[in-house]
Amino acid sequence: MPRMPNSPSVTRLCLVRHGETDWNGERRIQGQIDIDLNATGAAQARALRPGLAQHSFAAIYSSDLLRAWHTAQIATAGLGPAVAPAPTLRERHFGVLQGATLHEASLQHPEVHRHHLARTPDHDYETGESLVVFAARVMSGLDALAARHAGQKVLAFTHGGVLDIAYRAATGRALDAPRDFPVANAAFNWLERDDRGWRLVSWGDCSHLTRALDEVLE
Repeated sequence: MPRMPNSPSVTRLCLVRHGETDWNGERRIQGQIDIDLNATGAAQARALRPGLAQHSFAAIYSSDLLRAWHTAQIATAGLGPAVAPAPTLRERHFGVLQGATLHEASLQHPEVHRHHLARTPDHDYETGESLVVFAARVMSGLDALAARHAGQKVLAFTHGGVLDIAYRAATGRALDAPRDFPVANAAFNWLERDDRGWRLVSWGDCSHLTRALDEVLE
């Protein structure tokens, strides 16, 4: 018999990447450097509210890095449970490349840059996290959230790298395969988790952001 959509064993997770930062615009590698939102990012966070208000979340979590934490605080003000910090939702630590643009990285650390572009699974950027270690940290954290809130709906604010890992886990895409899917700032990304694992429900919904960008330009 097919699984019913409202089966109590199914946990639904909405993952939201933080709003834009100045370093996003510069294509600078943020990693775990604590960069805050810019004006566009704050507007994107506000634009999330109407969509989130349509759901009843059992719990809300966020990476404790400022860009995600402030997105969560702005987006969920008055909408439900208090935001709880979840360090497992932090961005990957990119070691010696943190703070550099890709062009700067190619000049300053050419070998590390080569591994970055190749998505070498066991390369740790000399002082950071390998893809294998990062993926284990992310999925362990997401599995724990799903187990804690089995059969419920959960909201989590996080980072592009975490979204990358979650998408691959839900679709069976290899860690070292090129990224051919979006990880947009402040988009809605929905996953489901049951005893068979993670599944993709919908991805990269940015329909709510047009008004936010207009607001900044006015």
